[in-house]
Amino acid sequence: MSRFGFTADIENLAGSRLGRALAALLLCGVAALLAPLPADADVGVVLNESLDIGGDRISNTGHSAVYFSRICQETPVKLRLCRPGEQGSVLSNYTGFRETQPFEWNVVPLSVYLYGVENPRRRPLVGSWRIKHALEERYREKYLAQYCSGPPCTTSEKADWREMVGAALIRSVYIFVVETTVEQDRALIEQFNALPNENHFNFITRNCADFTRRVINTYFPHSTGRDFLNDFGMSSPKAMARSFAHYAERHPEMKFQVLHIPQLPGTIKRSKEVRDGTEQLFHSKLFLAPLAVFVDYSLPAAAASYELTGRFNPEHEFEQHPTARTANLGAEIQAAKAANDQEGVKDLEAEQRRERERVLGTAEDWKSYRSELRQILDEAVRQETLPERGALDRIFKQLDKEGSPSLDANGELWMEIRQGGGTRKVGLSASNVLSSGSDPRLAFRVLVARVQHMLNSPKRCRDTLLGLRFDWALMEDARNRCAASVARMAPGSPPIRGEN
Repeated sequence: MSRFGFTADIENLAGSRLGRALAALLLCGVAALLAPLPADADVGVVLNESLDIGGDRISNTGHSAVYFSRICQETPVKLRLCRPGEQGSVLSNYTGFRETQPFEWNVVPLSVYLYGVENPRRRPLVGSWRIKHALEERYREKYLAQYCSGPPCTTSEKADWREMVGAALIRSVYIFVVETTVEQDRALIEQFNALPNENHFNFITRNCADFTRRVINTYFPHSTGRDFLNDFGMSSPKAMARSFAHYAERHPEMKFQVLHIPQLPGTIKRSKEVRDGTEQLFHSKLFLAPLAVFVDYSLPAAAASYELTGRFNPEHEFEQHPTARTANLGAEIQAAKAANDQEGVKDLEAEQRRERERVLGTAEDWKSYRSELRQILDEAVRQETLPERGALDRIFKQLDKEGSPSLDANGELWMEIRQGGGTRKVGLSASNVLSSGSDPRLAFRVLVARVQHMLNSPKRCRDTLLGLRFDWALMEDARNRCAASVARMAPGSPPIRGEN
């Protein structure tokens, strides 16, 4: 298969249990959107990384929510079964949405939750606070008019309905997924639509992790629970993900899978890994002094608790369970072991390893792409489509500082930049970055900066190999369009800042 011939990979994902949503959201593949609805659907624990602001800067707890593939939004406060073509939803609660009533929960379409748009083909390629605010206002006007018609809901930056729009712009997201039946989904819908949607949030006993535990345990009793030792009696998002992952791994028939949606490149501060209580004690400088005071009493107990029960790495879980195929192979391996079929176990484990490498790539794959990108950048500098390689490090800040973001009627993101007496406009959605109205040179810079960001990021901050291939193909197309544009550019055209 050629470097860019990954249509078959997208089709394989599209035919899987979560493939339609996964391929559409992460790869934007056309085949994924045309795939039939799966016979089985899913529920998942959503684990959002820490924003490193406010109280989260001290605790690093992140946020917890619930993903459904067969339950959708009737309204932001009412559930229904999804219709053909819909991708599911995310259900969450916060301290206060600041809407007209003190709702306990809101539900939004999956793609809105992750990227701020209904159609994943139109997902933004770059994140900034100005872009996120534009996506929030579009969502409020389109969906929340009945519930958010005046201050403080419309004006407060602390209104938590905003957290339900474009989560991937501000942090990385993990979703720990298992299969459900339609009967389970119907029962959940009936229960939540019948109960009063009234907020009783408190950080000790009714926080976001407690809400997730309540929802997931409705499907699978006792599958999620508090970690009293490591979280000092409270519920934490990481404890919900850890307990649910351990439960699913003990039940291979649930076909456990983990999704990872990395934070978009841009000017928003990078999110941080989620931690539980004892883990944060050993990583945060804020707790060094208290630990020193109580070292004879607290440190041995905290260290033992963390070492014995607290270790859990979401990225490692993703690497072990990246697709439905790896889950199916895992179940087959267990069956082969039970039958004492050693040769079969060996073959299945090799196939499972190949499946992981197909999606995640190997160290050699990523090294090869880095080497090829260096050659592309050197050529771009020689051909003057880039003034110098350092320009890529500034492109996102330049767009945020000098550009004016806007959303068209379809929800596609555009950025207009006024420079040197002229105006340039570039599409910043996956669907319009290469459109005829998008400046080819700016589009190339955005895409090559996005690829460079992915290649230079640690594993937990980057997309899969399949996602990289999609972005690489866009970049190559932009490169060709940029070269053609430079060749026919008329003298006197306004330069992009930094060009000669």
